[in-house]
Amino acid sequence: MTIGDSAALRGAVLCALGCVATPCLAQDSTSGGGFFNQWEQRATAIQSQQPHWVTPIYTTTPRLEQEFRADFISRTTPAGTNTTIYDNGKGLELIPFNPVELIVGVPAYTVHRNPKDPDGWGDWPLLLKYRILSGNETHCDCILTGFLGATLPTGGEANGEGVAIITPTLAGGKGWGDFDVQATAGVNIPGGNASDIGHAFLYNVTLQYHLTRFLWPEFEFNGETWRDGSKRGDNQLFVTPGVVLGRFPIHDRLGLTVGAGLQIAATTFRQYDHAWTLTLRMPF
Repeated sequence: MTIGDSAALRGAVLCALGCVATPCLAQDSTSGGGFFNQWEQRATAIQSQQPHWVTPIYTTTPRLEQEFRADFISRTTPAGTNTTIYDNGKGLELIPFNPVELIVGVPAYTVHRNPKDPDGWGDWPLLLKYRILSGNETHCDCILTGFLGATLPTGGEANGEGVAIITPTLAGGKGWGDFDVQATAGVNIPGGNASDIGHAFLYNVTLQYHLTRFLWPEFEFNGETWRDGSKRGDNQLFVTPGVVLGRFPIHDRLGLTVGAGLQIAATTFRQYDHAWTLTLRMPF
């Protein structure tokens, strides 16, 4: 993909985001109660129709969420070098209308402890969620959602893939009392250089338990397998024990959620040995 192609794709995505947001702005600006009040009421009504689990540390929840989020990761490679990732592509999550969520991420900033690897910003992530079906705790306590993710090559080849990547994903979850399972499965489709990058199949499964009002211990499986490209036949799997605390109320819908986990490589092939993660969220 050329620079011109990347610019055109970036413009198309921004245009699409604007088109999605415009109906909501137009609707709420003419209704009573004020724009922000109407937005909060709509989000509350939409979220009342789905399970009220907490978002896992790594697995993207199939639930529709509205929050600011930032993650901080420290990875150690098999060679013993350390990499720190600030924000990890998280950002602003919004529910513009039923049953849709938009996530506009912030490119991650990566600091390498190896002087041969340049520090810098990564690719720009975007995600669209469409909730297909759901029921809260009084119904099926279940949900099924389709994702369409994209990364734009703002990080170049130094800290990114160098090309745009589209990732269609199917996500679902089911709860049984205080226990729930959330899972996703998707595939990376690169916009160029596919012979090297390949088409990676990504999957995540989270086993989560609501122990007390604010305590959510969990166990995750985060995997990736390549069917072609330079990593053809390679598979990596991480097991991730962790805990999420929240949602602590601050004011009205505004709250605070924090979590921490340790990814541990469970396969011979892996791009890093382990990774400590801290996640901070402010749902609203």
